[in-house]
Amino acid sequence: MTRLQVLQNHIDREFTASPSPFMLWMRPIVLAAEEGSVTFQYLVREEMSNPIKSLHGGVIAAIADDCIGATMFSFNEENFYTTINLNVDYFAPARVGDTIIARTSIIKKGRQFVNAQCEIWNEAQTRLIATAYSNLFKTNVVKQELSI
Repeated sequence: MTRLQVLQNHIDREFTASPSPFMLWMRPIVLAAEEGSVTFQYLVREEMSNPIKSLHGGVIAAIADDCIGATMFSFNEENFYTTINLNVDYFAPARVGDTIIARTSIIKKGRQFVNAQCEIWNEAQTRLIATAYSNLFKTNVVKQELSI
């Protein structure tokens, strides 16, 4: 089974096959997965918030980074990619108890470098919460098979 198929097998349920303990802590629900794009849903939990009960900016950045990482898995390549930069623009808050949607796209994929984007929206997808752009570099670290 390809890594993309593993993602697709989790559509409409929590993604429990991630090799990332941090991603497992965030508990994403897979809404869509295709080569070069994933859409995940998250429930904003208390432990993801800042003192004013809105989604912490660092968690927003982590969601974007992890979603982009999952997007790289959709290509089913043998090697890991590492983030070399992540630029996040914050536009609106999400509050504890809100559901948010994160959607990725690949802007350019070369042999060694990838430029990717992640948009984070409110559940109705009427309010953009944040946009992140990232550049990634292909490493020589080989991935292990994912469990299902």
